[in-house]
Amino acid sequence: MINIHLCTDVKSIKRLVELLLFLVIFTACESDNDTTVPPENSINGFWSIPEKGWVFEFTDNKNIFYNTNAAGCSIQNDDFVLQDFYEFDFDVINQNELIASSELSDSEIVFIRLPNQNPDCLPDQVSDTKDPVINFDHFWNIFNDYYAFFETRNIDWAQYESLRNQVTADNFYDIIEELAYVLEDGHVSIYDEDNAIEINSGDPKLFNRLNANLDGDLIIENEEDFFNLVNQKATTIVTEYLSGEFEIDENENVIWGLLNDDVGYVLISTMQGYGTNLSNELSSLNELLDTVMDDIEASGVSKLIIDIRFNDGGVDTVALNIASRFIDQERISYFKKARLGDSFTENKSFSVGPSGNFQFTGDIVLLTSPFTISAAELFTLCLKDVPYVTVVGENTAGAFSTILTHILPNGAEVGLSNEIYSDAQGNVFEVVGIGPDHQENHIPFLSTQDFQEEKDSGIDRALEILQN
Repeated sequence: MINIHLCTDVKSIKRLVELLLFLVIFTACESDNDTTVPPENSINGFWSIPEKGWVFEFTDNKNIFYNTNAAGCSIQNDDFVLQDFYEFDFDVINQNELIASSELSDSEIVFIRLPNQNPDCLPDQVSDTKDPVINFDHFWNIFNDYYAFFETRNIDWAQYESLRNQVTADNFYDIIEELAYVLEDGHVSIYDEDNAIEINSGDPKLFNRLNANLDGDLIIENEEDFFNLVNQKATTIVTEYLSGEFEIDENENVIWGLLNDDVGYVLISTMQGYGTNLSNELSSLNELLDTVMDDIEASGVSKLIIDIRFNDGGVDTVALNIASRFIDQERISYFKKARLGDSFTENKSFSVGPSGNFQFTGDIVLLTSPFTISAAELFTLCLKDVPYVTVVGENTAGAFSTILTHILPNGAEVGLSNEIYSDAQGNVFEVVGIGPDHQENHIPFLSTQDFQEEKDSGIDRALEILQN
């Protein structure tokens, strides 16, 4: 549904005219039978998103999504549909600029028309090969061109370019895995379904952090070990602290209940997967949030623990919608910019204000852990400076950027960080993460002592703070 509001503002009228023009053009471009659209009004041609290294070729029949870097061009999707990408759709068209937006994104995407076909993306120039040296060149250059945190992570990327001379078909993934692990970035990944390759740059650092307070049989060596401990910890919370009396949504994303007559508890395990598909993600989320908040209001509790220690991130706007239920007034919550060549795009501010019929604005303790990452860290960024919120636990993962994806010529998918998030004061928490302000509130997420005594020291500390 398109909602059109009448207005007399000249710019608004111009925008409305442009939107209506676009809808006519786009519909015509999608029709095989209509050939009356003037060529100058067509969106057909090549369009670029420079900060992402993305090029799009729009045609009457299908659209092609290219990746570009200094080593060349490869195809990410040879039958691209914009709406399939997080429900993005065009809002505005003019001769040289398209703007796409989605309720699942906090930012618009600006497409810039290229005057000529991208010379690297001519049919005979597109890289489509398993040659290990060519794939290494693309891998190294993707990071060299778009990665935002070499300086922050104290990495001299140039020194690794010469590894191309050692690459073979047999050791290709071993070498780029080494480079991925050098970055120690939870948003850097390599995935090749055909070769059963899945490399996550942040895993070694994450396991080291989680193991800091574990010993013996509790030491985490792989994901299965981790999730076994997480399930054990969650069982302790719902049996020992919630006494088996709690609510959980049908997707098992949120658990809520009462710790005592005055303190409520909400565990949010993810920032995605609330709808049956992307189109109803936020409507389903907000329907659930209405239920949770109604229950909190009806309970009469004046204090609350929000637990995101188990939260592996997801969609930024999901995090923002949840945060809005615990905000007392609109305030600038964060800034964001993306790497663009040797500089950055405009550093844009984003605000979050209250929404829903009821917002909880009593004393809140927010529990965080090394597993709290991405959109869950954005949630933390939005709440950490709210005066009635206290952070307890461990520093978050320190990986905020929306993941930029590129495809190597061999078909493998590469994910990397190219955006810098900062708080309202300009502080950047990439690498270090966000944690408690006071040492006494630094409480390990997983510890041998907690498992032996069947307790949760994070919740215990939160209750101490709230009951004082």
